[in-house]
Amino acid sequence: MTSAAYVETNAADTLRLRVGTLLFMAMFLFFWISINPFVDLTGAAVLDPSAGNSNRLNQIVSLLLFAGMFGYGLCHPMRNIILQPRPLLAVLFAWFLFVSVISAYPILGIKGTVLAVMVTVNASIYLLLPASERHFAKMLGVGTLIMLGVAYYGIAFKPALSIHQASELREPMNAGLWRGHFPHKNSAAAAMVIAAFFGLFVMNTWSRLAGIAIVLLSFNFLIHTGGKTSTAMLPAILLLAWIFEKFRFLRIPIVIGGVGLFNLFAVGSAVFTPLSELITELGIDATFTNRADIWRFAFTALAEQPITGYGFKAFWQTAELVHSGGAIETWAVAAANGHNSYLDIALTTGFPGLLLTVLWILVLPLRNIARMAPAEEHSHLTRLFTRVWLYTIFNAGLESLFYEGGNLLWFTFLFSLYGLHLQARAVLALPSQSAEKGGVAYA
Repeated sequence: MTSAAYVETNAADTLRLRVGTLLFMAMFLFFWISINPFVDLTGAAVLDPSAGNSNRLNQIVSLLLFAGMFGYGLCHPMRNIILQPRPLLAVLFAWFLFVSVISAYPILGIKGTVLAVMVTVNASIYLLLPASERHFAKMLGVGTLIMLGVAYYGIAFKPALSIHQASELREPMNAGLWRGHFPHKNSAAAAMVIAAFFGLFVMNTWSRLAGIAIVLLSFNFLIHTGGKTSTAMLPAILLLAWIFEKFRFLRIPIVIGGVGLFNLFAVGSAVFTPLSELITELGIDATFTNRADIWRFAFTALAEQPITGYGFKAFWQTAELVHSGGAIETWAVAAANGHNSYLDIALTTGFPGLLLTVLWILVLPLRNIARMAPAEEHSHLTRLFTRVWLYTIFNAGLESLFYEGGNLLWFTFLFSLYGLHLQARAVLALPSQSAEKGGVAYA
C-alpha cells in the first residue's frame, strides 16, 4: 500500500469512528433521556392518550437518527446484518400490516408497524457503530453515567417533576416514589435494572471505577422507585443468567418453560379461580397489583377474535373497547395497555402474531446461543446480552413493551438480540482488524 493510499484509508477509518461514536451517543441519549424529560404528571394533558412524546420535534429527531443510522449501515461492510432474519421479519410485519388494514383503526396499525420496522433497523445497525468491544463499553458507560446524572439532577433540583406527587391525576398513590426524568416509576425501575447490567459490563470491560459507580447509583435509584418487581428481578436475573450460562441442559426449560409458567401463574390466575386461590395461599398477590381485572377483560376480548386480533395498536384506549367487552363492566376499559406483552400481541395481532413473535424473541436467541463458540459463549459481551434478554422476556409478563417504538427497554432488548446473533457468528478480531471493520469486535 502506498503512503497516499494508507493516509486515505486511515482518514476513512477515523471518519467512520467519529460518525459511529456520534450516532451511538445520539441514539442512546434519545432513548434514555428523550427529547422531553421531566414530564408534569399533574396537568390534564397527561390523561390524553394522544399526548406525550409524539410531538413534532420528537418525530423530526427520530427520522434524522433513522436516516443517519440507515446510511451508516448501508455503507458498512457488515450491512447484511440489517433487519435479520429477513424472511421471518418480512412475514411478521406483513401480518401486522394485514391485521391492521382489516381492523377498525388501520392508520394506527400502519403507523405502528412502520415505527416498529424503523426501530428494528436502528437496533440491527447499533452494534456496528463501535470500533471495538472496549469502545462499545466506553460509550455505554459514558451514556449511562450521563443518564444517571440527569436522573439525580431531577431528584435534587426538580423534585416536583422527578418524584411522584400526591397531586398527580392518574396515580396519586405513588407519591414520594422516584421517577427521575422518566414518565413513571416503573419505567425508571426497569431502566435502572438495565443500567446495572451495563455497569457490570463496563466494570469488566472498560473501567472498574465507572462500572462500580453505575451499579451503585442505579441500585440506589431503583430502591427509591418503589418498583418491587424490578428490585426483586435484578438479583434473580443475575442468578438465572449464571445458571443459564453454566448449565446448557437447563436453557430451554428456563426460557420456554419459565416464560410459560410465569405467564400461566400471572395471567392464568385472572382467569382460573383455583389457580388464583393457589397463588394466594403461597402468599403472592393474585391480582398482581390490580392487573387481574385487565387480563380478565383482555381474555374475554381475545376469545372473540383469536386469529386476527383487533389490529396492531388498535385496541386499548379506542372505541373498540365498547364492543369487545360485551356485558362486562370494569375499570379495565380505561387501561393504557394490557400490562402483559404476550397477551397484548395476541390481542392486537392474533395468535399467529404471537407465534411469530415468540419465534423471533425466544426460539432464535436460544439457537444463536447454542451455536456460539466457547470463547463467545462465556464472554462479558454475551453475558450482558443474555441478562438484558432474560430480564425483558420475563418482565414482559407484567408490562407491555413489545414493538413500543420509543421504549428504551425494547430498543435495548432488540440490539441485545442482534448481539447474540453476531456472537454466534463472531470471529475473534485483532484490535487493528476490528477498527477496520467496525462493530463490537466482529470481523
